[in-house]
Amino acid sequence: MSRTSVAVHAEDVVSRAGVTALLRHQAEFELVGEREAAEVTVVALDQLDDDGEQALRALRSAHQTRIVLLVSQIEAQRLTTAIECGVVGLLVRAEVDTDSVSHAVQAAASGKGSMSGTLLSRLFEQVSRLQRQADTGQAVGVSYLTAREQDVLRLVADGFDTTEIAAKLSYSERTVKKCLYELNSRMQLKNRAHAVGYAMRHGLI
Repeated sequence: MSRTSVAVHAEDVVSRAGVTALLRHQAEFELVGEREAAEVTVVALDQLDDDGEQALRALRSAHQTRIVLLVSQIEAQRLTTAIECGVVGLLVRAEVDTDSVSHAVQAAASGKGSMSGTLLSRLFEQVSRLQRQADTGQAVGVSYLTAREQDVLRLVADGFDTTEIAAKLSYSERTVKKCLYELNSRMQLKNRAHAVGYAMRHGLI
């Protein structure tokens, strides 16, 4: 019987050990090291944020692997982004067990997608919202304003500088600058003032 090679990536050793334990005794899977190329890679994250998205894209680019993502929480606007990053299986960590993870990995290996019911309904809502925006001529990109971006823009609108925003949100100054840079690049905005005006016009802050 041909076995599916599976790698496990996680933010911490405890999570990695837990996911590995769910897969270790499945005869149809061959676990490989996280640095090795695998047909399917299971990634465990607490939440999908900007850093997580970059990690998924890098993983997809380096190994051309199909990704099954186990995540504790995920914002609705990140669901479509996860799929763009190469995720074909998406499960809520609180709901996973041996059967659900095994099914998701098997589906990924055969080129099929899988998603927990709660996330699937949220994805449908997100896609429907994007479609409504496209139909009415609204800027689709506004749906991709993350909670972090909203928080940063609110403080920019209140007149705080980078250092003050970082202190208030417990971020590094580098994170604040990166957040604004990515927002401006994605939305094709000129500067902070333009970003604040754009967000206010669309009722986002």
